[in-house]
Amino acid sequence: MTFPKLVLTAGVFAFPMLAQAQPITGLYVGAGAGMNFVENGTFLSDRPLAAGARANGFPTTGTGGFETGLAAVASIGWGFGFGLRVELEGNYRRNEAASAGSVNGSGTAQSYGVMGNVLYDIALPFAPWVTPYVGGGVGYIWRNADSVAAVSPGRGAGLVSSDTQGVFAYQAIGGLAFPVSAMPGLSVTLEYRYLRAEDASFNAHAFATNTGATFASGAVKSGYTNHSALAGLRYAFNTPRPAPVTAPIAAAAPAPARTYLVFFDWDRADLTDRARQIIGEAATNARAVSSTRIEVSGHADRTGTAVYNQRLSVRRGEAVAAELVRRGIARNEITVQGFGFDRPLVPTAMGVREPQNRRVEIVLR
Repeated sequence: MTFPKLVLTAGVFAFPMLAQAQPITGLYVGAGAGMNFVENGTFLSDRPLAAGARANGFPTTGTGGFETGLAAVASIGWGFGFGLRVELEGNYRRNEAASAGSVNGSGTAQSYGVMGNVLYDIALPFAPWVTPYVGGGVGYIWRNADSVAAVSPGRGAGLVSSDTQGVFAYQAIGGLAFPVSAMPGLSVTLEYRYLRAEDASFNAHAFATNTGATFASGAVKSGYTNHSALAGLRYAFNTPRPAPVTAPIAAAAPAPARTYLVFFDWDRADLTDRARQIIGEAATNARAVSSTRIEVSGHADRTGTAVYNQRLSVRRGEAVAAELVRRGIARNEITVQGFGFDRPLVPTAMGVREPQNRRVEIVLR
């Protein structure tokens, strides 16, 4: 499977599981693998090797190329919670030598090393399911030439090196992280890395292709520029877990009221539609609260004589009691009293028509 297909496949499987990105706080680890490409570079022979090579018709400088190869990285790092991260990285790359022009290439080139990186995650409010990141690093890599040879059959000569050299290197990093909702802290990563190393001098010798005899020894200097595309996984240990979803607690049903007020028109004792509705609620709730006695108290406002209002308040109470009986309450459970205008709900002067004082109070005991 080619690397583009690998990346596409990883994206297809990861997309349904994407979650909202969280800034990394604390320890994390990561790993990735993919393909790397080495830019064609020039090689330069030192004086002893150049002299022998020229004497036998082999070029002392040239361009070396390599096939696209494999790359892998692993890292351990620390996030500071606001996008900034630092990490220590181990890396490995491998490429086979390629032919260039009239020169046939063979052998394997490898590099492995340690880099210290600084990276920054870029929060995207409009796309919380992905976090781009950029960064760079410096470190030290070991370049290994495993029988890397450049052979010119037409001239009957070749140049070969089997050596390992360590050099300073630096890199630039750009990537995308896709958090996975099924496992908080886990992210799928896709990234590009540009790696540049100092020139390294490898021990080498020139030889005759027909006999294999060495006719010159010395060193070959070459540079190293590498491009890598990687897919990987990263896990942050301190990512907060989403709060568990709990079923809402049903609110307790309010306790039925034990006191009800029924209001009357001025100088009237007949029931309005609203009054009958309130009395119906009182009758229903009398059973819910296991009422054993219902007190019905009639009242009047402070217009008219005391004697008249006393009788009017009793008539109002009896009208309410009759409606309670019609609603299924036994008459012996009901007591009726009339207080005239002696107990106003709203204190007023004599002669004032106050609607809230023309009432019957129903109390469930």
